[in-house]
Amino acid sequence: MSLVRRIEEAVVQGARSLAALIEATEFPHVEGRSVTFVFQGEAQEVTLQHWIHGLPGSLPFRRLRHSDTWVLQLDVPPRSRMEYKIGVSMFGRGQLVRDPLNKHTARDPFGANSVVYGDGYSPPEWSLEDPEARKGTIEDRHVDSKVFGDWRPIKVYRPARFRQTRRYPLLVVHDGFDYLGFANLQTILDNLIHRHEIPPLIAILTQSSDRMHEYAADPRQADFLVKDLVPQMEQILPLVREPSARAVMGASFGAVSSLAVAWQHPGFFGKLLLQSGSFVFTEIGEHDRGPMFDAVVKFVNEFRRAPGRPAESVFISCGVYESLIYYNRSLVPLLQETGMTVRFREAHDGHNWENWRDRLREGLSYLFPGPLWLVYE
Repeated sequence: MSLVRRIEEAVVQGARSLAALIEATEFPHVEGRSVTFVFQGEAQEVTLQHWIHGLPGSLPFRRLRHSDTWVLQLDVPPRSRMEYKIGVSMFGRGQLVRDPLNKHTARDPFGANSVVYGDGYSPPEWSLEDPEARKGTIEDRHVDSKVFGDWRPIKVYRPARFRQTRRYPLLVVHDGFDYLGFANLQTILDNLIHRHEIPPLIAILTQSSDRMHEYAADPRQADFLVKDLVPQMEQILPLVREPSARAVMGASFGAVSSLAVAWQHPGFFGKLLLQSGSFVFTEIGEHDRGPMFDAVVKFVNEFRRAPGRPAESVFISCGVYESLIYYNRSLVPLLQETGMTVRFREAHDGHNWENWRDRLREGLSYLFPGPLWLVYE
């Protein structure tokens, strides 16, 4: 008997029977590709609000026998993640809430969403704290920016067993504070270094208070990294001063800024890690992303006409549930034609921090292969 049929029968049998069934079942309930959502509460309409490109953004639940129990079945591919909220409407007023029956949540700068794991998916163990991994340190600092005419906050990650007498590769991270808070970046660096999957490195974590403008291929942001940030860090940190030992990374607009700095200062960063880049371009006519994307589209159009060779190697990832997947796929052959070494990965996920977290192991070890990969690959 299907789960929905069992829930319908429990509704008929009464509140105690229904409560027992819900208590004994984990929701959302995943069985193969089928996922069953249940919501209990007074409402005139209940919907699933999600961020999967290609599906209607609002999927209606079905009320069972005029009760306060609502169900929805959805087909979800194996090994996928889907973040969502539940829309509850009553007397013309609606609100979005996290799923009360779901213990899994994913945080982002705007709060938190419920998340359902498709069959075969679980958060990667290398993203979780390993008690055997020695921990690096995070230090708060500021950079005196002549480009912007202010002081810019940064955080500096030093690996465990850091020594001033050795030289380290450099990783510059756009939205670095968010990568720490929402993508477990420090834990991942600690684990991958401990497991010899990447070498010990220093990461400079940057954050912009006006990222939608400064990360939209703003030449000032590129100059800030190349003329302010890296030179000042080279004065106080034992860094390898070679482009092949420098990487810059980011997600969404942060990926745009990472590609833009490499294009505007070719050869300065030897490696790029681009996640779900907002690489919107136009072939004919205008774009439909709103004025915030005007500078991005201008940059990407110019880059596609004359890409040059901005770096030596690049790792790109994007979720197939994102509206940006087309643009990221289109960028890959163009980058390959420049002579750069390129690795591209897609995931059954959306535009969110845990998608970006789940790609970090492969991305970082591809750009900075540690002793483990150098021996076995």
